Amino acid sequence: MCAAVSARAPTPPLLVAIAGPTGSGKSELALQLAAQLESSWPVEIISVDSALVYRGMDVGTAKPSVEIRARWPHHLIDIRDPSQSYSAGEFVRDALEAIAAIHARGHLPLLVGGTMLYQRALYQGLASLPSASLALRQELDEQARQRGWPALHGELQRVDPEAATRIAPTDAQRIQRALEVYRLTGAPISSWQRTTHGRREQFRWLRYALVPRSREELRAQHAERLRRMLAAGFIEEVRRLYQRGDLTARHASIRAVGFRQLWQVFAAGWTLEQAERAALQATSQLAKRQLTWLRREPDWTLLSMPAVGRITALTAEILAKHVHDRPGGGC
Repeated sequence: MCAAVSARAPTPPLLVAIAGPTGSGKSELALQLAAQLESSWPVEIISVDSALVYRGMDVGTAKPSVEIRARWPHHLIDIRDPSQSYSAGEFVRDALEAIAAIHARGHLPLLVGGTMLYQRALYQGLASLPSASLALRQELDEQARQRGWPALHGELQRVDPEAATRIAPTDAQRIQRALEVYRLTGAPISSWQRTTHGRREQFRWLRYALVPRSREELRAQHAERLRRMLAAGFIEEVRRLYQRGDLTARHASIRAVGFRQLWQVFAAGWTLEQAERAALQATSQLAKRQLTWLRREPDWTLLSMPAVGRITALTAEILAKHVHDRPGGGC
């Protein structure tokens, strides 16, 4: 029997991914899973969050504590200064390196986060898009300054309606990149993206997505989380970033939801109450976009939040896949 099994192609290593809208409890679910699996299969967590990569942005990103990170290793956290950029391509490269190292240690990689572009890029792949053009980006920035990003989004609708439906009229970074690709190549970014080759065959995937039972429940969680963040020093954290003097509202780090709105307290004289209202509205809009991403992709197992009652079942499902990852497993 073992000889027959050993003749088969090697079984791809296992990956577990947890996604969901902001504030849905992804991190809590991941830590509960890690605790359940601890004695059977050590877990290491890979952050799939475009804000957690930045140092000094701890409170407003709900970054895991030092104690949690000491118990369960976390990867792709605090790897950039807020003045630096970080792309989906860099995430895929770094995540694959972390996954390989975790598997080499005989541990389970657990991908956790709601940056859906990163989740999709790792699973479905990235197109070989042309390199950025600083001159063209400056030209687009100047046009946006004169006309506004919604006007440039209107231009994108004319040249690439498929991409425009996925990009919000205020999403400056993605509008800029889509128009940059079109102006550089004459081809819409959506056509480039259809040429991607992903990693879905490289691993055995278990993909779980937390979804709210109602939008009202999720909005209430957003309000409570923002209240806790402000009590923990979120506004002081943004003040420190503002006082550095080298950051602006155009940096990707400062465009993160919550940071972007609190920044206006210092940059534009908003009251804290104005910033709070704007932050909650932006958080709800982000959550809506994340849910749209998840529901358009068929390969997620949707879990109603909170998913505490599913912990035992999820653990059993993961361990059932574990047999092939043990040395000599499956014989």
